[in-house]
Amino acid sequence: MTAPNEPAAGVDPRIAPFARRLPEDWIGAAAMAVLATITFANVIARYFTDESFAWTEEISISLMVVLTLVASAAAAARNRHIRIEFLYDAGSPRRRRLLAMFSELASVVAFLMLFGLSLRLLWDDYRYEVTSPGIGVPQWWYTVWLPVLALLVAARSVQRLVRLARMREAR
Repeated sequence: MTAPNEPAAGVDPRIAPFARRLPEDWIGAAAMAVLATITFANVIARYFTDESFAWTEEISISLMVVLTLVASAAAAARNRHIRIEFLYDAGSPRRRRLLAMFSELASVVAFLMLFGLSLRLLWDDYRYEVTSPGIGVPQWWYTVWLPVLALLVAARSVQRLVRLARMREAR
């Protein structure tokens, strides 16, 4: 079995992190397809009628949040989040592992905080029966995805943290 950052035999090392498909990839692709379709429909409507579909903006914003968090979860699972390479690469393997563990722990804390705050927002949207400005549907239909996906990103970071902890035990 290869280490989490090492490519499998016969896989190009430049694409190795993307060789394994995740559910997040499919969700992100579907969100992007819907986003592109409704944006294109809005452009066509504006071109021919000089008016836009009001509902496309609120759905687009919701899909962008979904897309951002799903991509963040995939990046966490693949260890592709940004970091200051100068500091990371300059250290020993032990230092790199500790920095990676600190980074994952910070991500877990940040996304658990986002989960808690967005859960509160979701509850307020539901309790006060807030409706969306464009089409008048309950706002919580859009808000529900924020805590769910924030929890997904935190879970992916916990998975990576566990993998890093096991690397230490294996040595």
